[in-house]
Amino acid sequence: MASIKPKRPADGFLLGKLLVALPGMPDPRFEKSVIFMCAHSSEGAMGLIVNKPFEGLTFREMVEKLDIPVGDEVPDPPILFGGPVGTGQGFVLHSSDYANNEGTMPVTSEISLTATLDILRAIAEGRGPRQALFVLGYAGWGPGQLEGELGSNGWIPCESDQAIVFGPDCEAKWKAALATLGADITGLSSDAGRA
Repeated sequence: MASIKPKRPADGFLLGKLLVALPGMPDPRFEKSVIFMCAHSSEGAMGLIVNKPFEGLTFREMVEKLDIPVGDEVPDPPILFGGPVGTGQGFVLHSSDYANNEGTMPVTSEISLTATLDILRAIAEGRGPRQALFVLGYAGWGPGQLEGELGSNGWIPCESDQAIVFGPDCEAKWKAALATLGADITGLSSDAGRA
């Protein structure tokens, strides 16, 4: 009789999805985080937290530090803390209506990632993407690490929603992402009990 092997999730099954921290997340850096997954394979995973402002820095302040002139009509959104890895490294998560052939990586048909100064110049000049988030740092996992965290109930994946990803209310994103799962699990605890 042939043995049946359990089916493993396919490589990249989290690409373009949201990863939502469950109540009781043990790492305070990720408490109530919503992460847009930009890469996922057998070699590891990478995502950007989309709901935690990087305190004390706005888009206008950042581009002025980079000597990029910015028009008065350009919005001044907060910069987000994308994760604890490479916090000096900047990313722009944006709608796919903007593409720089050298520096833009499409993640889904609707959302792309760019990590070059060209997009900051384009936005500062009013010719950038329709929607954009400015992020410093990222969340990264080695091979199999994220799958282990999913198995230990640290995270729950859900479908990506542009209204959540690009929404202006960072505090509302965590509950909104959990609500896409169809249940209110915000009151759950990670503490186990005995009956």
